[in-house]
Order: sequence, then C-alpha cells, then structure tokens
Amino acid sequence: MPGWLVLVSRAGKVAYLQSYDPLASDGPPVGPGSLFRVHSMTKPVTAVAALICYEQGLLDLRAPVSQFIASFADLRVLTGGTASRPETAPAGKPLLVWHLLTHTGGLMYGWTGGPVAGALFRRAERAVPAGTDLAGWCDAWATVPLLFEPGQAWNYSVASDVLGRVVEVASGLPLDQFFAARIFVPLGMQETAFQVGVGERARLAVPYVFNPRASALVRDSQGEREGTQRPAFLSGGAGLVSSAADYLRFAEMLRQGGTFQGRRLLSEQTVAYMTQDHMPPQASLHLGPIPAPLWRGYGLGVGTRPAPIPQGPSARAFGWSGGANTYFVVDPGYELTFMLLTQLTPFKAQPFDSMLSELVYQAITA
Repeated sequence: MPGWLVLVSRAGKVAYLQSYDPLASDGPPVGPGSLFRVHSMTKPVTAVAALICYEQGLLDLRAPVSQFIASFADLRVLTGGTASRPETAPAGKPLLVWHLLTHTGGLMYGWTGGPVAGALFRRAERAVPAGTDLAGWCDAWATVPLLFEPGQAWNYSVASDVLGRVVEVASGLPLDQFFAARIFVPLGMQETAFQVGVGERARLAVPYVFNPRASALVRDSQGEREGTQRPAFLSGGAGLVSSAADYLRFAEMLRQGGTFQGRRLLSEQTVAYMTQDHMPPQASLHLGPIPAPLWRGYGLGVGTRPAPIPQGPSARAFGWSGGANTYFVVDPGYELTFMLLTQLTPFKAQPFDSMLSELVYQAITA
C-alpha cells in the first residue's frame, strides 16, 4: 500500500489522525497537509448540490432530466442483440432527476454496462473530442441505450455527472462555481476544487497502480496530471481534489443534519431523506464486477444500510468510496466520522475499507 492517511472524529473532535508513507522517497510524503484525488467521493457533494437546488425550488426531484438536458428526451432501452447490431425499444418511462440521485436510471460506466451496452458506451465516449465540456459529454451519453427501464434496478453509472449538468442548468452556474459558492465557502473548505493552484501541486499525493503479477506498486504518470488544471469536463461523479480536513467538514455537515459551525446548507429532514435507503426492491449493490461490502443499500449519493460486522456501525451509518481506494463513513448513531485517504488503483486492490471499519468500531469503548 502506498502513502495513506486515516482520520477518525468523534462528537465533532478529531480522536485519531495518522499517516504513513513507505514510498516518500518517490515523491512528497503523505501527511495531514496532503491533497488527494477523491474520485467518487465527489458524488455525495454533487448530490448535496442538487438537494440545495431542490430546497431553493430550482428543480423538482421527480422532474424529467430532459427538462434540463434536451438530448435525454427520447431515450431507448437495450433489449438484446450485439454491440454491432444492438436491439432497442423506446423507454416506457422518462429518466428523472430522482433516478440520477439513486443510480436507478439505467445509465452506466463502460465497465458496469455489460458486454453489449458497455461496448456501446465506450464507443460513444471514444467519439467525444478532447476538450469537450460537461454538456457535450451528457449529449454523448444520451445516445447510448439504457440498460433497463428507469427505476427498475440499480447500476453504478455516470448519473452523478449528468446530475452535475442538471445543477448547472437549474442554477445558471458552472458546476465548480456552484460548488464553491454554495458548499465550499460556507463550510470553509478552502482546499477542495476540480484543480489545485500551481503553488499547491507539490501537496498532491502521488498516485500508484498495483501490478499483481509483480506484486509491486508503479507510479501512475497519467493519474499524476489529474487535478493539476481546470478540466473542460467538470465531473460531478469523480472530479474533485480535497484534503482530510476539508472533507471532514463536509462529512460533519451531513452528520450534524445539514449544518456546520453555524452555517446551514440543508434542512435536517432533507439530510435524513438523503441518507436513508432508496434501493428498488430486489436490486443489488454492485460496482460492475466489484461488490460493495460496506453497504447493502443506496440513498441519494451515498451508500446506506451498512453490512453487519461483529462490532459494527449503527443502522444510520452512510458513506461512500473513491476509485483510488479512498472512502469515508459517517455514523450519527455513534457521533462518528472516519475516512481513509490514499492514491492506489485499481479499486478494491485490498479490502482496506472493511479492515479499517472493523478496527474503528472495535476501538469504541463508550
């Protein structure tokens, strides 16, 4: 495992903060001041942005996505065939903002779409010119047939990216400006953005790829460029860079029911609704071929219904992970927030989330 940082907070106070970097000679050492590409830990931030718009009356959670993005008006559903000759039918239901928040719209990633839809999705993405913005990416995704009728099942997908575009249209602001004005500035998150300043690049933790054949870590040169400049595509699903101190502020806001240090972002009722399970009946939580062992349910941008372990989370716990094996857990039942930040791909190279969760809960004595 490369450099990592673990933070545990109890009742609003940091109870444990530890970092370790066996590869510090290969780059700046990981420590409390490090910045991390948090990848899919961006998704809860985008969900909060959409819920802020909802509370302001800027969007209805049950509104069709096509009300904000016209290319999603006439969607089709994959019914069979092959990648070269797919068989589709018109969607019987519209794709709703609700489906984006819950990943139940039939959208996908290339690696969660199966052999036919996944190939169609990857083909559509390859056709997108370099420098295309979020609006252009959404139009490309809208050309791919859905995996299933909206609301029928759960599938991990670009839904949070599409949701980011909905926030842009509803608010009239680019996603990075909305995040800054409505979330980061009110919470005092001065180190979270889609890119870091030139003078802060040395604080970016070095990303690594695990090579299973050699049982070795290899520096990820392509990943190192991520987060060093403002991207044309502002990814509400995976684009943010943050620090442990900053992401703790965001997580603590959720733990405290939408407020942090006297600043309220969301109502307590909305946060409660966001963090309860909204999985369709019979649906299973999976990240393509990868299970999500910490969570058995999904709310609005966060995993819910924690899997039982001997000394484990309360029923109210929620959280999510990032593709570089970062993850966070908020457990209001124990007044607990904790996270692991590292920069290692592929995702689930090791079961770090389960290991740390057991250690944290075993350490609670009262």
